[in-house]
Amino acid sequence: MTEDQEAIRDGVAKLCADFDDDYWRRTDETGIFPEEFVAAIAQGGWLGVAMPESVGGAGLGLTEAAIMMQAVAQSGAGFSGASAIHLNIFGPMPIVKFGTDEQRREHLPRLISGQDKMCFAVTEPNSGLDTSSLETRAEKVEGGYRLNGRKIWTTGAQRANKILIIARTTPKDQCAKPTQGLSLFYTDREKIEAKPIPKMGRKAVECNMLFIEDLFVPADDLVGEAGKGFSYLLHGLNPERVLFAVEAIGLGRAALAKATTYARERVVFGRPIGQNQGVAHPLARSWAELEAANLLAFKAAALYDAGQDCGAEANAAKYLGAEAGFTACESSVLAHGGMGYAKEYDVERYFREAMIARIAPVSREMILNFIAERVLGLPKSY
Repeated sequence: MTEDQEAIRDGVAKLCADFDDDYWRRTDETGIFPEEFVAAIAQGGWLGVAMPESVGGAGLGLTEAAIMMQAVAQSGAGFSGASAIHLNIFGPMPIVKFGTDEQRREHLPRLISGQDKMCFAVTEPNSGLDTSSLETRAEKVEGGYRLNGRKIWTTGAQRANKILIIARTTPKDQCAKPTQGLSLFYTDREKIEAKPIPKMGRKAVECNMLFIEDLFVPADDLVGEAGKGFSYLLHGLNPERVLFAVEAIGLGRAALAKATTYARERVVFGRPIGQNQGVAHPLARSWAELEAANLLAFKAAALYDAGQDCGAEANAAKYLGAEAGFTACESSVLAHGGMGYAKEYDVERYFREAMIARIAPVSREMILNFIAERVLGLPKSY
C-alpha cells in the first residue's frame, strides 16, 4: 500500500473502533439498522470514496474502495456493517458512467452525503442469475414508462427512497440477443411494496421481495439508452465481485483474530489449546488461504483501476475470498469449542454471515463456469 492507502485503512479502522462487538451484537439480535454507523461513514465522506470529485466524491479507485470495505468487515462489523454501505460504493456507477450530466449533478451528491438511500433491484423469483429472462416489464407511455413485476433479494429497500431497477422494455423474442431490450431506471422507491425476507444472518440489513404494480417512471429517470441496461450492469459486476471478496476476507480475519486470542488464553489439561496442532493447524491454514485470496483480490482491483480486463481475477478472487472467509469462520467456531456456539463470543455471527459471500452476488458454480469457458477455453456448459 501507498502511504495514502494506509491512511485510508487506518482512518476507517479508527472510525469503526467506535462501534464495538456489543453494538454489532445488538443489531444482529434486534434487526435494527446500524443508522449511527452509516451516519458516521457518511459524515466522514467515505460513501463517495469512488465517486467523481466533480460531484463531491474522492475520485479514488476500486483499490481504495476495497481497502475501505475490508477495514469495515475486519473491524468486527462483518457483513452487518459492510452491507449497510456496500451498495453506495459502486452501486451508482451506472449513473456515473451512463447517466446525463443532470442526473449526475442531481443524484450523486445526495447519495454521497447520505441524504438519499438507494437500493438495487435486479434478481427476480423466476429468473435468478439468468438476468436475460427477467419478467419485470417497462411499457412506454406518455411522459415515461409503466413498470410491473417482482424483484427478490433487494437489499435495503425498507429504508431506501431511491431505486436502481432493470426491466424489459422490448420483448425478448423481438431482440437479436436475449440480453438486449433491457433498460435501467433510477427512480423513487416509495410506491413499490417491499416485504422483508426472514434469513439466517445479517438481520439488521434486510433483503426484500418487491411488488411493482403500475409504477409510473418519468422518462428522465431512464439511465443511458433504452435497451442497453444489461451492458450497463456488466460494468459494475467486476468491482462488486472484488468488494465481496475483500469483505469476506476481512470477516475471516476478524474470526481468525478471535480464535487465536482464545487459543492462547484458553487452558485445558494444563496447557493453552493453541499449543495443540489440532487447533493451531486449521488457524494457520486459514491465515495462508486468506492472504492468498487477498493478493488476487487486490490484483483484480489494480487491473480494474488501470483500465485492463480483470474478469477472471475478479471472479476468482470472489470465489477464493468467500471460501477462505467461510473456512476461517468455521475454524474459529470450532477452535472456541462449545463457546463458539455462544453469541457473546461473536464468531457464530461471523459464521452465519460468511455464507453470504458464498452465495451472492453470483454462485460459486457460475464463477467456475466463467473461468472454465473464458479462461480455459472449454465449451459452455449451460
